[in-house]
Amino acid sequence: EYKKVHSAVWPEVLDALRKHHVEDYSINHYPPLQLLIATFKYTGDNYEADMKAIGEDKKTQEWWTVTDPMQESFNEGATGSGRDIPWWTEVEEVFRFEGGPA
Repeated sequence: EYKKVHSAVWPEVLDALRKHHVEDYSINHYPPLQLLIATFKYTGDNYEADMKAIGEDKKTQEWWTVTDPMQESFNEGATGSGRDIPWWTEVEEVFRFEGGPA
């Protein structure tokens, strides 16, 4: 059910992402660990303001109302997307390569 709902993401939610400089957004699911991995490319110059604006978007909030209850959290007391205690867990980046001269 989770995969079915997310594969039909609302066009208005995608518009909010585009409007706030988010491209190449992807959610992956790894069932053995019940792990979700979200990645995206941010192309703007004010990340905090854009993420705040996405969180304030009414259609995005409606989407979160539908999808947040489908997700479990490792965070004690999680309150959902865009709230004080988000359901997602920050993970440490252990390696990154961004290219450059050889």
